[in-house]
Amino acid sequence: MNAPAATVLAPTPLLDFHHPAIEALVAARGWRSLPVAERIGAVYEFVRNEIPFGYNDGDELPASRVLADRLGQCNTKGTLLMALLRAVGIGCRFHGFTIHKALQKGAVTGLFYRLAPPRIIHSWVEVWLHERWIELEGFILDEAYLRSLQRRFPQAMAFCGYGAATRDLSSPGVAWCGRSTYIQKEGIADDFGVFDSPDAFYARHGSNLSGFKRLLYRHVVRHAMNRNVARIRAGRW
Repeated sequence: MNAPAATVLAPTPLLDFHHPAIEALVAARGWRSLPVAERIGAVYEFVRNEIPFGYNDGDELPASRVLADRLGQCNTKGTLLMALLRAVGIGCRFHGFTIHKALQKGAVTGLFYRLAPPRIIHSWVEVWLHERWIELEGFILDEAYLRSLQRRFPQAMAFCGYGAATRDLSSPGVAWCGRSTYIQKEGIADDFGVFDSPDAFYARHGSNLSGFKRLLYRHVVRHAMNRNVARIRAGRW
């Protein structure tokens, strides 16, 4: 397979890895000095566990904003992951999908769940390693949140809800080990294919909400969702 084009290493308005906060983080962690596979793993585990699962005020946020928020969901954490990977010289691309909203049931409840569209924009990140693309989705749920789900549903194998859709909740294989990782793959509905950047995807397909629903989500709904996610993470079911 041919090496990817330079566009999968370039900054974009959303992948703003020259932002001072991102440059400072990369320098402080010393990621650029690591071997390639370890470099990917260090960035991946930072996004997975130091940026907890939660809901930002929209999908189309630059990576620097996601870093400042210190939380994120599939699309926003993916933007941050891509920016950090490119900042340390790792080629990566965006793969866009929709997921069935049933995947969010439990994390999103009541009227808020009923108002959600039947299919929700979703994405994962593909990283270039050993002359092939590796699919990364397992960074979405932080370890503390995932462990709380596993304690609540100890007998679960195939599982859909609370932000997860996996064939084996007890051992979903989300830690970086040089292979593809997934945590929501089993909830995928539509496949929109690959894009060099999230900017290109959103320019073509838009994001999840618009108009009044977007305002309601931004100012009311997401705060309730994040309080619920925090309760789940803390085991206060």
